[in-house]
Amino acid sequence: MSPDTCSAKGCTAPAAWRLLWNNPKIHTPDRRKTWLACDAHKGSLSDFLGARGFLREVEPHSPAGA
Repeated sequence: MSPDTCSAKGCTAPAAWRLLWNNPKIHTPDRRKTWLACDAHKGSLSDFLGARGFLREVEPHSPAGA
């Protein structure tokens, strides 16, 4: 998988969004992990992280070298 493809299982679409998250039970408040999302999976991945209280920020993603 290219580092610039969507993180949704089985998706190979180019990433358009960065979903920044952390698990407050194991990460410090300033730690951010990243999932990449295409337009089609932005909502479902955001909902998944949000339902668990993990989603911190969503921002546009620019592919490396763009």
